[in-house]
Amino acid sequence: MNFTRQFAVAAAISFVQLAAIVAQAPNAGQAGEPLETAVLHAEAQLVIVDVTVHDKNGHPVHGLKRDDFTLTEAKQPQPINHFEEYFPQTPPVAGPELPPMPPGTFTDYTAVSPEGALNILLLDTLNTPMVNQSYVRSELQQYVKKAKPGTRIAIFGLSQRLFLLQGFSSDPQVLKDAVEHKIVQRPSSLIDDAIGSDSTPDAPSDTVSAMPALDGGAAAQIQIVSNLQQFESEQKAFLTQLRIQYTLDAFNALAHYLSAFPGRKNLIWFSGSFPIDILPDPTIEKGFAVMEENSPEFRETTDLLSKARVSVYPVDAAGLKLDPTLSAGASKGDPFGKSSGTFYQDLASEHMTMNQLAEDTGGTPFYNNNDLASAVQGAIESGSNYYTLTYAPSNKNYNGTFRDIRITLNGNLQAAGYLLSYRRGYYTEDRNHPPTTTTFTATATNSNNLYARAAMAHGAPTPQDILFKVRVLPIGTASEETLAPSNNLDPNHPSKPPFRRFAVDLSVVANDIQVTLNKDGRRTGSVEFSILLYDNDGRLLNATGEKMQLDLTTETYKRFVGGINAHFEISVPLKGGEDFLRIGVHDIPSNRFGVVELPVASVARLTPLPAAQQ
Repeated sequence: MNFTRQFAVAAAISFVQLAAIVAQAPNAGQAGEPLETAVLHAEAQLVIVDVTVHDKNGHPVHGLKRDDFTLTEAKQPQPINHFEEYFPQTPPVAGPELPPMPPGTFTDYTAVSPEGALNILLLDTLNTPMVNQSYVRSELQQYVKKAKPGTRIAIFGLSQRLFLLQGFSSDPQVLKDAVEHKIVQRPSSLIDDAIGSDSTPDAPSDTVSAMPALDGGAAAQIQIVSNLQQFESEQKAFLTQLRIQYTLDAFNALAHYLSAFPGRKNLIWFSGSFPIDILPDPTIEKGFAVMEENSPEFRETTDLLSKARVSVYPVDAAGLKLDPTLSAGASKGDPFGKSSGTFYQDLASEHMTMNQLAEDTGGTPFYNNNDLASAVQGAIESGSNYYTLTYAPSNKNYNGTFRDIRITLNGNLQAAGYLLSYRRGYYTEDRNHPPTTTTFTATATNSNNLYARAAMAHGAPTPQDILFKVRVLPIGTASEETLAPSNNLDPNHPSKPPFRRFAVDLSVVANDIQVTLNKDGRRTGSVEFSILLYDNDGRLLNATGEKMQLDLTTETYKRFVGGINAHFEISVPLKGGEDFLRIGVHDIPSNRFGVVELPVASVARLTPLPAAQQ
């Protein structure tokens, strides 16, 4: 793609309106000042901690002052530079609104109020039996009928990837429609009892242990049972590890998405199980053989959520759980007493994980409670009444270590028995040894690739790290037998003609693009544009895009700060079914994205682009 063409004034898109909105938005950079590497460390120099304070009865405590709090980092007292209290009665400050846009024009900007808390409902079908999924849906239907006006809620689904079911809305009817029509029950292939019948077939080890003595006597039979139990445990651990990976990847993508919004976020996670396995299994001979060391990944994920000011409220979708051996359908062949012990061991492990995740991020767990609608209300109420404390760490040695945060109340307030919830620390950025990929490393694999796949997957949350505007219009009215240039069909299942061609014109805010000022006065960076075509099942049909290396002289940099314009064309097969365009801008050095997704049907009937603008 020609560099001069990138910065030409495009008649296709008005860049001025979007740039003006960004200038008004919270935390926006100054106009004409793209993000340079010199300011990348700002987040390590300013730490924001949200604190909820509740009395012995669980009611929020209001009216506390800055001097009522003592904050320490690594046991060293820190002066609180900024202090503010938030509660639902505070009149929300509306975010700047975009002016009406022409047909076919879209942006990833969302005018969400910068004040107060945002609430996210995460419905986990990956780790939840279907009977519990149905119960959660029923309870949410009850909740949205009584939700307080002005409560801003988004709804996500989790299977083997993350789905955005409903963006942030405080409209009761919108939320009601989302709960009733967008929440779909899905059986999970990675849990033992996908339906939730509490009656699973006997394991081979149970069958063998109930058989008459085999040849070789009781000792041989016990050894066979032991070997079968080891095999079963390793198989179960493998499936659990897959669920852990999918869950951590989803939380990674969700944290990136939510980091674009200012203020506190309350993530209410409904799940039938919480598959973070950080301890060995003591019930088998080789307990460590089925253990995967997930503690570092778990810590990285919770830290990423904390940086995005996300507090997690885990909710056990099964409600009050009973020992399955007490049910009428339970197996009677349990001579070793394994089933009941395993149940209580798993239950304790899940509750421990819920407690740890909530404590690390400043949330509260909810379990042993069948009133899930009240759990949602309690989580939102808890997370909507909070204090924000901001400080600059006195220790300027940023070396990648974890720094512990402790907050206490002063004077007579210490004896009041108040409960404080807040994030318990953060990892500093290692300036002497910067990561070779990215700061956001939630798994052992390449985090850049994981986030890129998650950011550009059909139906996933649309990150707003990079704000941009895009216009999509059909080119002409006639179908074509050939693809647009630089298009790439799925090689395994290539779509067949005829096609219809669409023009995709982007205008990107330069403030959000990271450039590095070099010693010779030139500025360098790297930006990638991606236009992906998916079918309704999430299968990638076609793709186009380009990676642009920035090497800016003083003269070209002046044009760069005015915004980046880019033009692409993509061919859409004329076939049955609904297709979707997912359009992304990726700042490669910082691994940040801006994404817009739209159904092709929303632009297919618009007036075709005039030939002079193609």
